[in-house]
Amino acid sequence: TFSGLLETQSFHEADEDVVTDVDFTNMISEEEKEELKTELAKLEDEISTLRQVLAAKEKHLVEIKQKLGISLMNELKQNFSKSWHDMQTTSAYKKTHETLSHAGQKATAAISNVGTAISKKFGDMRYQHL
Repeated sequence: TFSGLLETQSFHEADEDVVTDVDFTNMISEEEKEELKTELAKLEDEISTLRQVLAAKEKHLVEIKQKLGISLMNELKQNFSKSWHDMQTTSAYKKTHETLSHAGQKATAAISNVGTAISKKFGDMRYQHL
């Protein structure tokens, strides 16, 4: 699930790493410090709750997909098919496809002409030996 990808370190801890050289405690009053600590605790609690909700929703998503028979392989196939279709509809792909198709037709015609020329040459040689 995606919950394992979520950051496990609290934002408070991450911020401490960034601002270790600056001491803000002397710039704010004791009352402001208490308000900030209360707000910090509330935010950390909300983040924890949101992570739990997200994990529950991801679990429910997996259950629904299993009931519908949607596997990871099916999703990958669908994504690949959509990407392939999207790529084929781009003007660059169409132009390249047309150019290669035209080149292929010319190559086929050239090979056919060479084959005809060789056949004719062998035919001429056969008539010369008769």
